[in-house]
Parts: sequence; structure tokens; C-alpha cells
Amino acid sequence: MRSFYQYILTYRGKQHDDKSRLADWIFYDHDFPKYSMDYGEISSYLEWNSPFPNALIIFDEIWALYKLNE
Repeated sequence: MRSFYQYILTYRGKQHDDKSRLADWIFYDHDFPKYSMDYGEISSYLEWNSPFPNALIIFDEIWALYKLNE
């Protein structure tokens, strides 16, 4: 199973929307927990380092898709 980081990178450069924006931000953030598959760890990280106001909402949407594609 791939990490959330590997999954979200599939959204990079696809469209100019918030999912792509979050994927790009995560790609460039060197401290993002790249090997994590834990919702709590990633959610907590984004709460403290949110790149834009609705990033956590977008994260939850992508996380649901990530879990469906496991």
C-alpha cells in the first residue's frame, strides 16, 4: 500500500483547483510526513501548517478517496 503522500502526488498539475494546490504544497514541504498512512498524524500536521484556509476540508476529501483506493 502506498503512503498518503504518494497518493496525493497524483493530483499535482492535473487541474487548477484546491486538490492540485494542496498536492503541490505538500510536494514542496520538506517536513510533511511523507511515509505516513495515519489520518491523525497527517491531519494534525496540516492543522499546524495549513497552507490555505480550506486545506483541511480538501485533505478530508482526498483522504476519503485515498481510503477507497486502498
